Amino acid sequence: MADSVYRVTELVGTSATSWEAAAKSAIETASKSLRDLRVAEVVRQDMTIEDGKVSTFRVRLKVSFKYEGALTKARGRK
Repeated sequence: MADSVYRVTELVGTSATSWEAAAKSAIETASKSLRDLRVAEVVRQDMTIEDGKVSTFRVRLKVSFKYEGALTKARGRK
């Protein structure tokens, strides 16, 4: 197996309906500008409350994707 480098970044997704929808939204949005997403780990869930009711579900994710920086370009990979 060839050597690879992955970057890990944090995302926060929000949804008015559920934590699952918040996570899905974060991944779908990130996939528009980040390529080769590999793994997402939910590290925190919380919600905002307005007038005694849940108004927003929030999910914090750590997402990894293949890094295509100077290291991999120097080795001739794309």
